Amino acid sequence: MDRGLSYGHGTGHGVGVFLNVHEGPQNIRTDNNPTPMAVGTFTSNEPGLYRSGKYGIRIENLIVTVEKCRTEFGTFLGFETMTLCFLDNRLVDKTLLTEQEIEWYNNYQESVYQALSPLLTAEEAAWLRAKTQKL
Repeated sequence: MDRGLSYGHGTGHGVGVFLNVHEGPQNIRTDNNPTPMAVGTFTSNEPGLYRSGKYGIRIENLIVTVEKCRTEFGTFLGFETMTLCFLDNRLVDKTLLTEQEIEWYNNYQESVYQALSPLLTAEEAAWLRAKTQKL
């Protein structure tokens, strides 16, 4: 929303409450939902943008709500990504991204490698390193 854009649909929904698709109680949508985000709840994070006859993209991860900080103004929550899978660089046109978007992308790719590589064999880690190269 920092550029006044909207992709016209919800960003996420609750996961694991009733094991249904698009479940609550919390969600990230444009309509009003009286259920606040709460520490420890899992939510899908699935922004997508589709332009008929032009292009479409959707990235999906699961996030958990965490406490980020407490200040004199209150407690502030944020999200931690729980599902980690590399993004396929072949599908990205770097020329369409801002420096801030490239930095986010590269940081995400590195976090995937750092979290998963210790669990892999040397051969598997080398494969993952190749898949998580910076743009």
